[in-house]
Amino acid sequence: MKDTFSELYEVVMSRKEEKQEGSYTCYLFEKGLDKILKKVGEECSETIIAAKNADMFKDDADKKSDLIGEISDLYYHIAVMMAQVGITPEDVNAELEKRSLKTGNLKKFHTTDKNT
Repeated sequence: MKDTFSELYEVVMSRKEEKQEGSYTCYLFEKGLDKILKKVGEECSETIIAAKNADMFKDDADKKSDLIGEISDLYYHIAVMMAQVGITPEDVNAELEKRSLKTGNLKKFHTTDKNT
C-alpha cells in the first residue's frame, strides 16, 4: 500500500536539507517554527470551517471537495512542522500502534445537572 504521507514527508525533508529556489517549503523552514506553527493553526481553523460547511451542505460535492483540500493543506503543514522539530511519520505510527492496542479506555466525562 502506498504511504502518501510518508512520501510527502520525504519531499519536505529533502527541501529542508537542500534549499530549492522558489520553494514554499523552503520559505517556511527559513522563517522558522513560529511561522510553521502559525500556518498549522490557520489550516486547522480552515479545516474546521470546511467540515462545518460540509456537514451543513451534505449533498454539495464542492463543500466535500473544499474539506478534502483543507485536510490536505493541514497534512502538508503538519509534515513541515514534524520535520522542523524532528518527528518522523514512523514516530507517529508507533504511537498510533500503541494506542490501537488499548481497548475500553473511554474517558468518563464529568456531568453536571444544568437544572440545579
